[in-house]
Amino acid sequence: MVKNPFISIISHEENKENRGSVEFQVFSFTNKIQKLTSHLQLHKKDYLSERGLRKILGKRQRLLAYLSKKTTVHYKEFKELMAQVDKKKTTVHYKEFKELMAQVKKKTR
Repeated sequence: MVKNPFISIISHEENKENRGSVEFQVFSFTNKIQKLTSHLQLHKKDYLSERGLRKILGKRQRLLAYLSKKTTVHYKEFKELMAQVDKKKTTVHYKEFKELMAQVKKKTR
């Protein structure tokens, strides 16, 4: 069995940063949702991927509800950030996410 070195490099880089924040989890779920919806447009009868998509949508919805209960001001800023990302129509990586969150925090101060 041959191990793909590209994947292992990415996984090591990802483990260096803290990715447990609610905001980043919502972002990563949004990226996964975009990938799965494009996959399901090609493969309409892939019911297992459709089920996975529904589960991810539910998780993201619960996290957004938690974020809105936690702080309403922060939630509104995060929604604006999500609208900016949706306009790009591309996946956002962690470094881009950190930069965008820093911009949002500067606006509120």
